[in-house]
Amino acid sequence: MSRRVLFVVRSGSNQAPDVARAAATGLLENNIEVLCAHDDAALLNVAGVVPSDDATGCELVVVFGGDGTILSSFEIARPADIPVLGVNLGHVGFLAEAEPENIDAVVNAIVEHNWIVEERLTLEVTVAGPEQQHWSSWALNEVAIEKDARERMIQVMVSVDDRPLSQWSADGLLCSTPTGSTAYAFSAGGPVVWPEVDAMLVVPISAHALFARPLVVSPGSTVDVNIIKGPAVISADGRRTTEVSAGSTVTIVRHAQPTKFARLHMVPFTERLVAKFELPVQGWGA
Repeated sequence: MSRRVLFVVRSGSNQAPDVARAAATGLLENNIEVLCAHDDAALLNVAGVVPSDDATGCELVVVFGGDGTILSSFEIARPADIPVLGVNLGHVGFLAEAEPENIDAVVNAIVEHNWIVEERLTLEVTVAGPEQQHWSSWALNEVAIEKDARERMIQVMVSVDDRPLSQWSADGLLCSTPTGSTAYAFSAGGPVVWPEVDAMLVVPISAHALFARPLVVSPGSTVDVNIIKGPAVISADGRRTTEVSAGSTVTIVRHAQPTKFARLHMVPFTERLVAKFELPVQGWGA
């Protein structure tokens, strides 16, 4: 059976098609079939690249873009249960594994099958309510429960494992994974959590309460958020959204299917954190 990979290329990037084109050429020369998401295939203009959004039978999804493009690529990768390898062509690139100047090394690693799979905790969210019987989705970074743009605030009641925890009037509430702790949850004041830590974060957004600290709960817990005053907008990774009314309940648990990344080298998360945020590790006197 021939080997194959699928490319996802960031739209609107001048550099991404060039880097992807070089990678496609290198893989094709090594008899690895290259598929490319339909919308992106024309950008490459490489003979032999097959337009396709179906990753069935592929061993990898290779993404040329930033964190947003990498997140979107899991819409293709998760149904096939295969890992994503990100080449950073964005700004922060926290989810990426390689930089564009190292594309030859990326091609060699794919050819030699020299990578390992890292699984990341993923969330499952379901919504039930008086006007909406059921809505469900998944999130790698976070589930956001936020006020509608027209509203001043929402009021929510949060329970953990069927035990009432607290009621908040707030702009919103996040339930985040360790992966998402450096994304929206970080901006909302949540802690940075190392990805190997098994946990879920609950982070209120601008809550009007004395007790409104970010919380870290067990990955096996069930977090229920009852919408007392709405409407509210529910979003998974900022991509899949629905609007719910007061009386709805949002339930968040650990998803049975983790999200998979392909890692070329196991750089400690501490080093990634220092590099991405340019932390002053040398100290003030250096």
